[in-house]
Amino acid sequence: MAQVSFRNIQKTYGGKVKVIHGIGFDIKDGEFVVLVGPSGCGKSTLLRMLAGLEDITGGEILIDGQVINDLESKDRDIAMVFQSYALYPHMSVRENMGFSLRLRKTPQATIDERVNKAAKILNLDVLLDRFPKELSGGQRQRVAMGRAIVRDPKVFLFDEPLSNLDAKLRVAMRAEIKALHQRLKTTTVYVTHDQIEAMTMADRIVVMHDGIIEQIGTPLELFDHPQNLFVAQFIGSPAMNVMEGVMRHSGGQAYVEAEGQRWPVFGEPSAADGTAVHYGVRPTDLEVSSSGIEAEVVVIEPTGAETELLVKVGNAQLVVVMHGRTDAQPGDKLHLQVAANKAHLFNKADGKRL
Repeated sequence: MAQVSFRNIQKTYGGKVKVIHGIGFDIKDGEFVVLVGPSGCGKSTLLRMLAGLEDITGGEILIDGQVINDLESKDRDIAMVFQSYALYPHMSVRENMGFSLRLRKTPQATIDERVNKAAKILNLDVLLDRFPKELSGGQRQRVAMGRAIVRDPKVFLFDEPLSNLDAKLRVAMRAEIKALHQRLKTTTVYVTHDQIEAMTMADRIVVMHDGIIEQIGTPLELFDHPQNLFVAQFIGSPAMNVMEGVMRHSGGQAYVEAEGQRWPVFGEPSAADGTAVHYGVRPTDLEVSSSGIEAEVVVIEPTGAETELLVKVGNAQLVVVMHGRTDAQPGDKLHLQVAANKAHLFNKADGKRL
């Protein structure tokens, strides 16, 4: 296990195109950290620099206090699991898992012991003599993970390992990877563009956007207290409802005026009367009621235990997540109550949380 540190990391291609802008943060020993963000935000580039697969333009990367900028990838004591599995088609599962150890001239008895142990952890015992073409996508991904485990590295790196799997298998593999980390307690850095993966797996999440870090925190910290509008809209599924409005203070009470309605806020916000704001509320923090915000039903999406309503308030369309089912029909009028203590306010000028 190991501590990983990024110090003012920068990456430029061709001397002109800058994709990483001075990133710095620490990953604790044994921590599971997920780098998340939209395509092109720099998360995979950062991971590949840690792996030694990309040169570092500026700054330092440290593992256990040692600067590794100039170390060859093979000397960094890390193991990487790729999106494409990267298995050798002419080798059996057993041979694929033990290949890196054979390159290091590890004794065969040690290779066999480590491969058998990893295969048992990943339920690959009965597949050891099969070839990659005889395996399902999920089995191939487990083999790729097994190949990383046998090396007993200081750090595991995962680069979007589940993106090639179907939805049901992705959910199962998420649980497997998380259980594996809880068992091995190896420092893990995991890259994904899927914020649900990030929320369900991470000890801490690093939200990236355009080569910078927007926020670092636990999944619930990011969900409950996003520091800016980007994080608020990126974290959470369905996404947070956001409307443009104006801050109002009247009769000792604060509210936001948006889409012809009064939207409640909690406490006494610092924004002065008349400040342009973005008002955010999560779909689960809106409730159908007999009074409150006037809305019109647009679309109804039953999912079984819950029902998602797409409703229109003024010119804005909002998503409401209801527990249970509804008799509502498109075109029906209804009212919404907002959990005021869970409303989010962001300054329209810079997107920062108020």
